[in-house]
Amino acid sequence: MIIKTLSNKNNLQVLYEDNHIIIVNKRAGDIVQGDKTGDKPLSDVVKEYIKDKYNKPGNVYLGVVHRLDRPTTGIVVFSKTSKALPRLNKLFADKKAKKTYWAVVKNKPKKPEDTLIHWLKKNPKNNKSYAHLKDVTDSKKAILHYKQLKKLDNYFLLEVNLETGRHHQIRCQLSTIGCPIKGDLKYGFSRSNKDASIHLHARQIQFTHPVSKENLNIIASLPKDPIWDACLN
Repeated sequence: MIIKTLSNKNNLQVLYEDNHIIIVNKRAGDIVQGDKTGDKPLSDVVKEYIKDKYNKPGNVYLGVVHRLDRPTTGIVVFSKTSKALPRLNKLFADKKAKKTYWAVVKNKPKKPEDTLIHWLKKNPKNNKSYAHLKDVTDSKKAILHYKQLKKLDNYFLLEVNLETGRHHQIRCQLSTIGCPIKGDLKYGFSRSNKDASIHLHARQIQFTHPVSKENLNIIASLPKDPIWDACLN
């Protein structure tokens, strides 16, 4: 059960906004796009925010560029115009957006930094991905780079850069090397967080604005809790 406050039009954490793009800091429990749960998605919240802020009549256009897992926090990019959306989609597809994540894990990785390569296969029945060391039927190649940033009292802070964007990629690959993310029961952590979050945060994104050509470098503040606080101290 999600206890933590979800995003609404009044508390939305907007990190960047112009005529074409809006970037927000997603809370744990926010679902980016509507699904079978029927819960209100973050995309609808952003539309309400835009409608309210600019007193827009009628429907508000908003394009979903990418997603974050529900228990994950951090940066989500939306398009405010039909001009920007295909350009943003291409930018992400061509891997021209550099996404950096922070993950708090239970165990110290064997190497302080490494590149992980697996083939991930998703099981839709339990909405979980499984990692293989070689290509298997219906699997997709997954590559990430990590480095240990800090040793906490009982955990380790890793910085993760994705080369591919697969289903539950960071969660699955880190679990496979014996480093499940704090709170992530699905991928092997011993207990859940009270608010059903996991300690995985989309911390930073860097890309060239598809319309203005400005270089954007956006950083999302961490959720307020003692473990994340310790990562900054």
